[in-house]
Amino acid sequence: MKYSVLTDVGRMRSKNQDAAFATDHKIGTLPNLFVIADGMGGHNAGEYASSLAIDVLKTQVATGEGMQPIQIIDQGITTANRAIYEEAAQDVTKAGMGTTVVVATLQEGHLSVANVGDSRLYLLGQDGLRQITRDHSVVEEMVRKGEVPKEAARNHPKRNLITRAVGAEQEVRTDFFDEQLHAGDVILMCTDGLTTMVKEEEITQILASETDIDEKAASLVERANANGGRDNITVIVIEPFSDEVKEC
Repeated sequence: MKYSVLTDVGRMRSKNQDAAFATDHKIGTLPNLFVIADGMGGHNAGEYASSLAIDVLKTQVATGEGMQPIQIIDQGITTANRAIYEEAAQDVTKAGMGTTVVVATLQEGHLSVANVGDSRLYLLGQDGLRQITRDHSVVEEMVRKGEVPKEAARNHPKRNLITRAVGAEQEVRTDFFDEQLHAGDVILMCTDGLTTMVKEEEITQILASETDIDEKAASLVERANANGGRDNITVIVIEPFSDEVKEC
């Protein structure tokens, strides 16, 4: 396996409210763990929420035993949700904070994925680029109902309004996905700072290029900034069947 992690504040924001964690080493009973979170909230609350979510999730995964990957991840997200919600209720400066989260682990040729919010996981394979996760957003609901064409969603004025977030409510609903992996597949996890700035056709070209995995991650971030960089940008690129591991 080979992977690369990169986060950037973008061109319009003064703070980076994204957070990421990646390891190909065993953590608890999971053989590896990849997480991206995109925080929301005033002052430093968004940055705090995304970091707290990842810290709690890592701790929960590290202590989970005897469960399936999805059960372990679900417990981690649930615990993170409770921690963020309770802290927001106790600290007025953190009121209303929350975060998206997308989590992945790879085991024996299978990819287990969980998401809350509109941070995404894509899989590039023989059939092209597919979005595995499902956005929990106002615009995505409009697309599903046929009220907005998919191609118009990226630039819709309500594109940043999400319908689910970790820590926003006492209980959180998480979506789960399982995918069989094949030789040559490339996985992309990212915040909406990438997907609102870079079209899927461009993402496909970069991921399918013959460049080093670190260059692919850098090119995605550079392209998002070149197209305006209106938000923080975070990406994790994973090549599951490569031998080396590199992190930027």
